[in-house]
Amino acid sequence: MLQVVYPPLKPSSVSFGCWVSYEDENGEARCYQLVGPDEFDVSIGRISVDSPVGKALLGKKVDDEVTIKRPAGDLTVTIVAISSSKPGK
Repeated sequence: MLQVVYPPLKPSSVSFGCWVSYEDENGEARCYQLVGPDEFDVSIGRISVDSPVGKALLGKKVDDEVTIKRPAGDLTVTIVAISSSKPGK
């Protein structure tokens, strides 16, 4: 049986379906929605919960510093917002 899962209306931590905004140490901001591995499309801001970035962000809260392990080297980011809908909508 297929079950549809919706993000919490006022998420307190990053979970499946949430939009999460973060800034890196250079002040560059990014915003992504965490989706299933068959739904990801980086061009529209959707990343898989199974990706290195998705795994690093899951369970984190606003103001948490997160280290994302990448082939190009670790990246430290700070979560600035978590939402159940795309920011700006």
